[in-house]
Amino acid sequence: MTHLSQLQTDKEKKFHRLHNTGHLLILPNIWDSLGAALLENLGYPAVATSSSAMALSNGYRDGEKLPFNELLHILKRITQSVKIPVSADVETAYATNHSVLKENIGKLIDTGIAGINYEDSKPGTTEMVSIKEQCENIKMIKETARQSGSSLFLNARIDVYIRGNHLSEEEKRTEVLQRGYAYKEAGADGLYPIFIKNKEHIEAISKETGLPINITLAPGIPDFNSLKTLGVSRVSLASGFLKNAVFTMKNIAEKLQRGEDVHETLQQTVSSDYLNNLLSDSPA
Repeated sequence: MTHLSQLQTDKEKKFHRLHNTGHLLILPNIWDSLGAALLENLGYPAVATSSSAMALSNGYRDGEKLPFNELLHILKRITQSVKIPVSADVETAYATNHSVLKENIGKLIDTGIAGINYEDSKPGTTEMVSIKEQCENIKMIKETARQSGSSLFLNARIDVYIRGNHLSEEEKRTEVLQRGYAYKEAGADGLYPIFIKNKEHIEAISKETGLPINITLAPGIPDFNSLKTLGVSRVSLASGFLKNAVFTMKNIAEKLQRGEDVHETLQQTVSSDYLNNLLSDSPA
């Protein structure tokens, strides 16, 4: 692990502050340098990646199928393409034990990222990691970061709402709160109960844990003003950005296949100059 530059340290500190401004931190998750540069150009203060979007756009299925070295390469390209903080969705950091976890977190920090999403599901299964084991993992990540001089923001994803279909709504709330308390005690900087929609549940985990809460923008969630009132700090799209882009591509392709006129659709675009200028200052 290399020594952190002052620039990276400053980005990490900025990313922490962005969760406590009183405004929602909106992070439409991207998967490459162009997407990151686009958001920076539009004035976004930070960007975040989507693990599934990164995998799918590079020809791999979701679930840590994208080779770890490729993930590192893409993240480094993204961080070098923008001046704003980058948060990476790293799933379980491709680690099956603490030795590998420590090594991989060091490599991730070396890419220049300012934060990570770290989830509590077992890759390729419907099972969740036990609270005890996940807390040990979180402590290991934070200690590894501390030893390198990093204040890496750890956004602890809680998968109860996508893995707990056998639980009642009240049981889900109880489980999320239990994990939230434990992850906070272990050192998590934020909590990400992915696909939580219930207002009472959102408010409970926000107020009772006191940590910044990340919500996925999806049908059925409260509007932005309500989310702020409920104590939410951060809103992301998961793979929504990629799905929307592919929907547009699919729509045009199907029209072409049917011999339909797509001139009007193709006029709703950006110029090549615009795209090239987004990356004009990017390293080769």
